[in-house]
Amino acid sequence: MSEAQSFTPVDVAIQPRNRQHDLAEALKGDWMRKDVFATAWFNAMSITFPLGEQFFINSVRHYRDRISDPKLQEEMRQFFSQEAVHLREHRRYNEMLCALRGYDLEKLEGPLRRRMGWVKKNVPAREQLAGTAAVEHLTAVLAEKALGDSGIFADADPAMRDLWQWHSVEEMEHKAVAFDVYRAIGGTEKMRRAAMRRSTLFLTWDILHGVRHILKCDGVLWSPKVWFSGVRFLFGKQGILKGTWAPYKDFFREDFHPWQEDTSHLITQWELQQSH
Repeated sequence: MSEAQSFTPVDVAIQPRNRQHDLAEALKGDWMRKDVFATAWFNAMSITFPLGEQFFINSVRHYRDRISDPKLQEEMRQFFSQEAVHLREHRRYNEMLCALRGYDLEKLEGPLRRRMGWVKKNVPAREQLAGTAAVEHLTAVLAEKALGDSGIFADADPAMRDLWQWHSVEEMEHKAVAFDVYRAIGGTEKMRRAAMRRSTLFLTWDILHGVRHILKCDGVLWSPKVWFSGVRFLFGKQGILKGTWAPYKDFFREDFHPWQEDTSHLITQWELQQSH
């Protein structure tokens, strides 16, 4: 019998849902709380996803022959399927957004594409996987916020809310896959922590690069009102980053595992909402 390498709870199923979203009407306007900055922030996040998801798939797939646990092998397959659908849907989202709003997709994606090309050539595979485990934790923390606090998407366009919450549920389901693979191949704690520091810096940079381009195209880059609303949106009472510091910091603990924070009730809650 092979040794257990997966530590995702047995009652959490990683289920690819081949969903399609009709976003054209919503993307024409400020779909997130009718707020310019909040909409730009989430649109800029979406811009990073297609290249990011492909990077995650590649970095995990590189080690599939090193995994002997059938449970983790199956979870890897479902992870690839989920990420492939996320990639497809966010690519459609991004292309439609740029066509409708006049943004330049190459200017938005170019810096990230070039950096990832450099990483692929110059960074060892194990370090790439450490980066994936780190970003998967960041997305899981934000996914918990998106599902656990109904206030975040309460005033969003319903089509956009459906897309972001569906994506959040699947991120939550597979939040430990890259981490478990990294641990199974003997990745070190030191490399994992360093990867999180780098990933946090670059993800923040990439989103702000997107926000800057979007606000510039919208003609409001230098509007104090827009930036004040941005500070409120990020750090205010209902801010999307409020309450994320503690779960973020947990990643740096030596005994950390993503499922120490049991978020399965949020998946169940979302599935119940879908069935009504």
